[in-house]
Amino acid sequence: MNIENAKSQMRKGMLEYCILLILHKQASYATDIIQQLKDAELIVVEGTLYPLLTRLKNDGLLCYEWKESTQGSPRKYYALTPEGAQFLGELDGAWDEISNTVGILRLPRLEQNM
Repeated sequence: MNIENAKSQMRKGMLEYCILLILHKQASYATDIIQQLKDAELIVVEGTLYPLLTRLKNDGLLCYEWKESTQGSPRKYYALTPEGAQFLGELDGAWDEISNTVGILRLPRLEQNM
């Protein structure tokens, strides 16, 4: 099995959650979302981000607003809807469960390597 493929699949699974976490803090422009993901060492390209933002909007989890820009044309800023905030809360619970499960399963392996 290719480790890069496995890592890619893990990142894809977390990407939606990470985007919602970013937008929970503040409405953001797509380029800003990509930068925050890169800062968190989750590398994403525009070709991956835009379809996901569109799907999240179509699912009622995001909305957007056009804002004037000092650097050219207006920009689309994405924000969580109330449904998106509720969904994020549910994902927080799911993440806690997954993190706990992985922690339990990894503990014997980590202790063995000490």
